Amino acid sequence: MKRLNQPISGNDLARFSGPNTFMRLPAANALEGLDVAVLGIPMDIGTSWRSGTRFGPKQIRAESAMIRPYNMATGAAPFDSLQVADIGDLAINTFSLSDSISIISDSYGAILTHDLIPMAMGGDHSITLPILRAIADKHGPVALVHVDAHADVNDEMFGERETHGTVFRRAYEEGLIEADKTYQIGLRGSGYAATDFAEARGWGFQQFPAEALWNHPLAELGAEIRRDIGDRPTYVTYDIDSLDPAYAPGTGTPEIGGLTTPQALQLIRALKGLRIVGCDLVEVSPPYDPSGNTALTGANLLYELLCVLPGVQQR
Repeated sequence: MKRLNQPISGNDLARFSGPNTFMRLPAANALEGLDVAVLGIPMDIGTSWRSGTRFGPKQIRAESAMIRPYNMATGAAPFDSLQVADIGDLAINTFSLSDSISIISDSYGAILTHDLIPMAMGGDHSITLPILRAIADKHGPVALVHVDAHADVNDEMFGERETHGTVFRRAYEEGLIEADKTYQIGLRGSGYAATDFAEARGWGFQQFPAEALWNHPLAELGAEIRRDIGDRPTYVTYDIDSLDPAYAPGTGTPEIGGLTTPQALQLIRALKGLRIVGCDLVEVSPPYDPSGNTALTGANLLYELLCVLPGVQQR
């Protein structure tokens, strides 16, 4: 019987010590035998406002030491059924966005030669485009659950076509995602024109503005999305700025009036049953939250995503 990795218990080794891996899981250099590979992409050269997400993976790992292996709310026990390890950070080129995007795509191509699910810690949202390119090479166009304050469907920014604000226009144009199975949740804020979000709706994207979700639990919305997607391969990308800055101030482009952390948990838990083939959590910028709360929240949302992956048992 295969021995599955377990996070180091806080009763065996104090949480402020031990390896700086996600949830203090074993680090892995080889991918054979893994069901889930957690990795960091420490990059912020694709952002347009406040930098700092290059420090996101390290801080998320540090705050994740607090998380225990069993989900007391849902009964999920991911480490009892999945072999999970932290495979470290991708070696991006911190001076070149275009080179980094190629590095991410090539690295994911190699990772996905193995039958596993990659979970990425960003990094700014520009990391998701090269990830989707590699995901689509393996699985074909995927359904997309995109939780974010911003639609990220600009055509270009400062003349650049691959940035954190252009990701899902490029993904749509390149046929990486199924437009009518793309769900954008938490959109809000000011814009440059009344049509900023409308064009993507014309492509088939289904959008759920934050103000329409205020004071509403999101379990029902998540269940509707799950039923609509069915058994299609699905990618989940979670921008921490989908949360109101009261809950997650440490991010590059904060927008007031966002989702709450209970809503985030409700939404993710309702996705249980989807055929998730990859996911990421992006835009945690530790310099803007010295308390570490934003990274702690991000770490917990990644854990919740881990708990709804295919094959996770519930007690």
